[in-house]
Amino acid sequence: MNVLVVGSGGREHAIAWKIAQSDDVEKVVCVPGNGGTATEKKCVNIEIKDCKYITENENPYVCIAKNEQCDMVVIGPEDPLAEGLSDCFWNAGIPCIGPKKDGAQLEASKNTSKEFMKKYGVACAESKTFSDKNAAQEYIRQHGAPLVVKADGLAAGKGVVVAATVEDALNAVSDLMEGGRVGSAGETLVIEDYLEGVEISVLCAVSVTKEFTDAGKSTIVPFLPSRDHKRLYDGAKGPNTGGMGAVCPLSDVTEEIMEQFKTDCLLPTLRGMQEEGFDYRGFIFFGIMITKDGPKVLEYNVRLGDPETQAVLPLMDFDFVDMCRTIVNGSLNSFTFKWKSGFQVAPVVVSGGYPASYQKGKAITFDNATIDKSGAKIFIAGANLDNQENSKGLVTTGGRVLACSAFGKMFEEARKNAYLAVNAVTFQDAFFRTDIGLPGAAESNAIPKSK
Repeated sequence: MNVLVVGSGGREHAIAWKIAQSDDVEKVVCVPGNGGTATEKKCVNIEIKDCKYITENENPYVCIAKNEQCDMVVIGPEDPLAEGLSDCFWNAGIPCIGPKKDGAQLEASKNTSKEFMKKYGVACAESKTFSDKNAAQEYIRQHGAPLVVKADGLAAGKGVVVAATVEDALNAVSDLMEGGRVGSAGETLVIEDYLEGVEISVLCAVSVTKEFTDAGKSTIVPFLPSRDHKRLYDGAKGPNTGGMGAVCPLSDVTEEIMEQFKTDCLLPTLRGMQEEGFDYRGFIFFGIMITKDGPKVLEYNVRLGDPETQAVLPLMDFDFVDMCRTIVNGSLNSFTFKWKSGFQVAPVVVSGGYPASYQKGKAITFDNATIDKSGAKIFIAGANLDNQENSKGLVTTGGRVLACSAFGKMFEEARKNAYLAVNAVTFQDAFFRTDIGLPGAAESNAIPKSK
């Protein structure tokens, strides 16, 4: 079978790599893919602009899927899901991993997700929603700080401000609503109570439709818990980023915590999806804060997380495509999830200046002997092959350039292997954190500290 993967980041490289491991898969079509998928086994990159057969009256991704005889599609990023790309594939008779548009609003709108959580009793922070700047700022003055100020719409990870003081929160409102920082995504804001605790990520497979629910087959199945490290500098300092590294599983997350997560977060979410009548066949990401009162949902993502995917998928000891089939056909509740016994650590290497301005086009070199020794898998995110006559090979195109994901039977072994690989990758102004996975390194919702 042929499978199409939509997206161009590190998450999509990991997904394509994992799909290609299936004996049933002949070709993985990546649209547009990146410099990693360009050289991955069984994978081929396709740019929409290069496809002369695309018609005006049909979605270009659907055209490519038909032309490449793809039997299934996996959508990686949130934007096309929010815009209804999954609906387009299903309407064309092509099974798609990714929720339809109505379910995708759980990420596309922070207000929609908060209203959903409140309606179905999902454990979460108290919040209020504002479309008027003055009303939002008056609420902040009366409520006090710390607070978390969130842009309602999709903002590529730039729409959340953890405000330590009232002044910080007031400035965040002005910045998001009037400063143009996140465009129209900031026209409405959700202001939440600050939750103190330790943050984790729980990626899950979801198989929910009215048909499956009526047959008692709708379900959400959690993967191993993982942890992102959002702040730029060691010790959870500096600005928020899209993620500086991830680890999986987590020694500090007990079975009791996961059971409480299922009771207070996962099962109410499943009930809400069923009662809302969502056609949700894909993945969901729970951003969870483990508080003194138990797990509480910070946010939903309606796809796999990045960079968590680069740490979770390598630990899967089952056929990813087989799992996707069960998501589509309603048999996920009987699928056997088997995981490797050990740990995965995946530090991210970024361009100097990220998450602010940074330069592109820097040639990347790899010490392949050292990387082979580490056993790490390099997942490319912001890099492409240079197609110029005097090609530089792989060159940087984004802020988060790549992740070095390494396994170890013990956590310290995985960490050692990951950083052995990180130090075998070089490009001008490359930067990475040195403490991924260590205690105190991922206080991603902590009140900001200076560098």
